[in-house]
Order: sequence, then structure tokens, then C-alpha cells
Amino acid sequence: MTKKANKPATKPKAAAKPKKTHAGFVALIGAPNAGKSTLLNQLIGQKISIVSPKAQTTRIRTLGILSEGDTQISFIDTPGIFAPKRRLDRAMVQAAWNSIDDADAAVLLIDASKRLDEKTESILDELKARKQPLILALNKVDAIDPARLLPLAAKLNDTGIFSDIFMISALKGDGVEDLKKHLQKKMPESPWFFDADQISDLPAQILAAEMTREQLYRQLQQELPYGAAVLPESLEEKRDGSAVIRQTIVVARDNHRAIVLGKGGARIKSIGESARADLARLFDRKIHLFLNVKTDEKWQDRPDFYRAFGLDFGKK
Repeated sequence: MTKKANKPATKPKAAAKPKKTHAGFVALIGAPNAGKSTLLNQLIGQKISIVSPKAQTTRIRTLGILSEGDTQISFIDTPGIFAPKRRLDRAMVQAAWNSIDDADAAVLLIDASKRLDEKTESILDELKARKQPLILALNKVDAIDPARLLPLAAKLNDTGIFSDIFMISALKGDGVEDLKKHLQKKMPESPWFFDADQISDLPAQILAAEMTREQLYRQLQQELPYGAAVLPESLEEKRDGSAVIRQTIVVARDNHRAIVLGKGGARIKSIGESARADLARLFDRKIHLFLNVKTDEKWQDRPDFYRAFGLDFGKK
């Protein structure tokens, strides 16, 4: 495999890095489906974190890098915080909390279109105990009556844990520019940690596997239980500039495998076609994608899976 095939996704025509620079890390946290991944993609200007209607879509820490002017911000998109029940759940939630400790700033996203539920209240309680200043982003404000929005903002402001409050629509981009400028001002003077044209620190194979998993969730939604994963097998660059990507979709039961394959293989073909199109845009080259589907009832208890995606296997 060549160096080019392994390089994380890049954006074209990046500006030259200035001499005096600022750089830092910003953690994006919140309950599942608060809109963290959508916000990250909006801030970066390119899709690098997967989005689907299925709760707890984000499993791994995804770093999105914004290099603009003299400032570089590395946004940490974290798994949604909820009450964990399984080993994978615990690893995901722990990754989210760990991201705050190492960040220069943290943004809590709350879905303003919904009432404050137990998950969000639990997050607020934990943040109060930590006594760590945060920035609040009330998301999906376009879907709520202003008469309800202002009291909600006032209630959250009264918690005393937020230094600033922004009202945004991550999907439409409303208010996102103001949030971005505010975060840029908070970054300390520092050399940049990444090249000016780099937009993620994830290896190409992991990014590719995540894009396929997005299609898996989007096309099957409630048909496919939560226990499914896409594991990278190989990524090989061809002489003609194209890339061959091989991945394995792992499910917990044989009947789940049948769902993924579909009648006559129609579903897996559709998943592959959509994922291939996304990957071609991401890597800016022709992609040959080969998908295998296998059953492994114990995949969530295998340490190698956690290591591959940067999660802590921990104790059972």
C-alpha cells in the first residue's frame, strides 16, 4: 500500500500556514442524536463523521481539523453520552468523557426541539460535579417555537456551568459561523498539530469503514439491530489511481446476515453502491469496494475490535 492511500482525507487548495499560529482541541459532547456529527461536518465543510437517524451512530472518537487563517481547531466528535449497559456502550461513553479532559474548550450540544430528558439531565449533573466551564450550543432551534426557546436557554444558563450560549441549526448552518469564530478566539498560541490540508486524523481504512457503516444504518434503520460493525480489511492503491477497498460487515446472528444481504443480494449491492459513491467523493478517486458479511456472536467481546477503533476494552 502506498503512502498516498494511507493519508487521511484532505481538502484542496489549503492556505499556507502563517508564522504566528494558534491551535487547540474542542470536544463536542451531548446525548445521542443531539447533532454532534452534523455540526462537525458543517464546521469542517466536508463529511468526515457519519450521520444517521439511528441512535448512538457515532462509536469512535472522530477528529475533524479546521485550518483557517492563523488558527487550527481540532474538533473531537464523541459518541453520545447515555447510561451504558454493555461493554461497547461503556467504552463509547468513556471515550466521550475522556475527550473533555484533554480539550482546550468543550461544547455541549442539546437538542432544543425536545424536552430535557433523563439523558441530558444526567449529563448536566455530571458536568456540574466536574465544575468545568462549557459552551452551550442549543441545536435545531429552527424546529422550536421562540416562546419555548428563550425559557429553555434561561433554565440552562441558571445551571452556572456555561460561559456562553449559542443557538444554532447544525443541519442548516444557522449560527454555526458565530460559534466557530468564538472557538477560534479561545485557541491558545501554539504551532499547528496537523498539516494545513489535513481534515482528519483517522486512517483512510477507518474512515472508509465508517462510511459503509453509515449506509448500513441508513438503508436498514430499524431492521438491523444495534449489534453490527464494519471492519476494515485492506486498502490498496492501483496504478491507474483508483483504490481497492475490502471490508467485512460483522453481525451477531445469522438472521441479521440475511437482512444485510437482502433477497438475491439486492440489499448488500445497494449498500455497496452508495458507500462506493461516498468514498469516491471523500478520496477523490475511483473506488472498487468489496464487502463480505459474516456472523460473529461475540464480536463485541473481542479486544482486537476495540483496539482497531481506538476504544478501551476495559473490564466486563
